[in-house]
Amino acid sequence: MAETAFIDGPNARLAYAHTAGEGPTVVFLSGYKSDMEGTKAVHLEAWAEARGRAFLRLDYSGHGQSSGLFEAGCIGDWAADAQAVIEAVTEGPLILVGSSMGGWIATLLTKRLGARVAGFVGIAAAPDFTEDGFWAGFSEEERTRVMEEGVTYLPSAYGDPYAVTRRLIEDGRENLVLRTPLPMAFPVRLLQGTEDEAVRRETALALFDHIDGPDVRLSFVKGTDHRFSEPRDLAMIETAIVEVGG
Repeated sequence: MAETAFIDGPNARLAYAHTAGEGPTVVFLSGYKSDMEGTKAVHLEAWAEARGRAFLRLDYSGHGQSSGLFEAGCIGDWAADAQAVIEAVTEGPLILVGSSMGGWIATLLTKRLGARVAGFVGIAAAPDFTEDGFWAGFSEEERTRVMEEGVTYLPSAYGDPYAVTRRLIEDGRENLVLRTPLPMAFPVRLLQGTEDEAVRRETALALFDHIDGPDVRLSFVKGTDHRFSEPRDLAMIETAIVEVGG
């Protein structure tokens, strides 16, 4: 495994692990409250290293080994964190691999990084989830609480409750990607498990339909959940990376 290094980012001191190799550099973008030590990130790093491929994984502010408070962050901050690490550490073309919230962040980066993006793999991608998931699912009481008190807490199947802040909701509305054009001139592969309890299949279809590109494919995997980390799932991610240019 690559050693963890740090840079001073726009919002915090940011942790990352970079493996040198041939390009395009594969960049793994983790999900909400996840970090770069997750199963998919570590597996793909080893897979890339075995093939002499450049690879980057990172922690957003308030996540993993990066500094900052999770509750203080938002989509715009975390996208800026990822962009800062990518621009400081890598050169040349990129393949963005986004898991859950990382899929949303990857779509934002396709606009910000422009021609550097050579491919995109979305794993249970969750674009616009602060609005279409959190806010849409809130009761009137929860909406009032988050707007007046600044935070509400939602139960999680993966550990401690999620802290959903007013800033997260309001910033999310500034970064929605399913309401504006989403051109992707490069190959795109979207992977979605049928047993995903966090991201609905309707979300995967909405992203698939919304992306404007010549080579966009969506695969549903029967029986797979949101983690998408079983051996067959990891093999599918590897295949998707190869298909988009890896």
